Amino acid sequence: MSDKSRKDMHPYIPTLAKQLGEGRVGRRDFLRTAGLLGVSATVAYGMADKIMGTSSAALAQTATPKKGGTLRVSMNVKEISDPAIYDWSEKGNIGRHIVESLTQVGSDNVTRPHLAESWEASDDLKTWTFRLRKGVKWSNGDDFIADDVIFNFERWLDPATGSSNLGRFSSMTVEEGGKKKMAPNAIEKVDAHTVRFNLQTADIALPESMGDYPALIVHRGFTKQGGNLAESPVGTSPFALKQFRVGETAVFERREGAYWGGDVYLDGITYIDHGDDHSAWLSALASNQVDLLYRLIAQNVPAIKQMPHLQMFETVTGQTGVARMKVTEKPFDDIRVRQAIQACIDHQRLLDVAYQGLGVPGEDHHVSPVHPEYAEIPKLKQDYAKAKKLLAEAGHGNGLDIAIDCVTQPAWEANTCLALAEMLKPAGINLKVNILPGGTYWDRWTTTPFGFTSWTHRPLGVQVLNLAYRSGVAWNESSYANPEFDKLLDAAMGVLDPAKRKEKMVPVEKLLQQDAVIIQPYWRSVFTAASKKVQGFQIQPAEEMHLNKVWLDA
Repeated sequence: MSDKSRKDMHPYIPTLAKQLGEGRVGRRDFLRTAGLLGVSATVAYGMADKIMGTSSAALAQTATPKKGGTLRVSMNVKEISDPAIYDWSEKGNIGRHIVESLTQVGSDNVTRPHLAESWEASDDLKTWTFRLRKGVKWSNGDDFIADDVIFNFERWLDPATGSSNLGRFSSMTVEEGGKKKMAPNAIEKVDAHTVRFNLQTADIALPESMGDYPALIVHRGFTKQGGNLAESPVGTSPFALKQFRVGETAVFERREGAYWGGDVYLDGITYIDHGDDHSAWLSALASNQVDLLYRLIAQNVPAIKQMPHLQMFETVTGQTGVARMKVTEKPFDDIRVRQAIQACIDHQRLLDVAYQGLGVPGEDHHVSPVHPEYAEIPKLKQDYAKAKKLLAEAGHGNGLDIAIDCVTQPAWEANTCLALAEMLKPAGINLKVNILPGGTYWDRWTTTPFGFTSWTHRPLGVQVLNLAYRSGVAWNESSYANPEFDKLLDAAMGVLDPAKRKEKMVPVEKLLQQDAVIIQPYWRSVFTAASKKVQGFQIQPAEEMHLNKVWLDA
């Protein structure tokens, strides 16, 4: 947002600054919370530097960027017709070169303004005013205005659209006839470049949710233009889609004219689909067929380190996979069965066996140590005696046969399930692992009784809980519906103070863990690799491709 004086800042900012100075909150939590409350990254970093006596100068560009060249990226090319129903990061990465979001989460996990220029929140976090950038043009010549934003939110919060945004922005909804819908007066047009959001419940995560990939803003005429972004790629980004073939390629060229975000250095970007075999990705990079990988799997990290012409990027994230049980399906409708499975798990062992130890053990509540509101609660311990006792009480004293579905690639997912199967055997649980092609699995991921699903990083723990475990939301693959959990989550989402939010998260984490909805083996560090001629690239925790400032040093 635009730099504003202290008197214009949210009234909580001085308290937050005092907490940073006293060591009660860390630098990362200060930057993230200040950003969510509308303080620009420049001002937030400056405040942190002044308080802590540090310097953020290292964040600046150290070399002079060069214009020209086409960046070639190895990544699966999936269909991109409607951003509102995107369910893969790869879809968002391609869509992001056409349409853009109101906010954007950087490599430092701090939320920054994007199509929105600034925002302000009321003291109770129920009223948010967003000011949109002026002078932004759609590729068809239209101005980007408040009507575009309102069109998108009305569409997202219409149950008929089937968008995960209905859960993402649940604070703007009411329930009617057993279904959630947009609340009356949830969105208010203040003027042509100002929108006000009136929430039903407080939501600290609102700006960060606006940067998620299903929240890309399409033109207000999207539906009239056919509702297909690939066929009618009207956008605000600096690139134009020139070729698109699912499973093959997506080719972009830089548009003529000025871009609202300043200089863009690449002439173009080409995504090339090398399938699901990550050895093919690595070979393409090593042989100069591509310049950058969307993802480097953990098994290939040692190989990259042996190639001096390549560079590797790594970041600690909130990315994970969950072996989730559908609580409405037998035998998982019996909490004793779920708790018995949970009692068999050695999370550190799963991390070591399936992911080379490159991460942090999970705790079966989907809140990561990288999340600012993460609260440390007692760790779960492997206990086969407890598992057998629970199974016997549930009527499975002679053993239990179950099956889990997972995808073929990436290999860490299947490897985790195979290790899980071995771990369950001593308790008398026979787990069959169905390793399926990705397309087959994702056709059934919300309906299979027991499935292993990968989840990308979200900057806040409350975000992913709101998406995956709140009653009735689109991505609630476990069908978990607990009014007490929803109530506790609402309470946590309404707290500004990071330390107090941690306190509110204790019962949230404990309840999800005790209800044994998921086995969450570990949190993953993620990696990628590139040619050394690729400059200005920064790995983003959710693996978003932010390439507007990338350049090639030929």
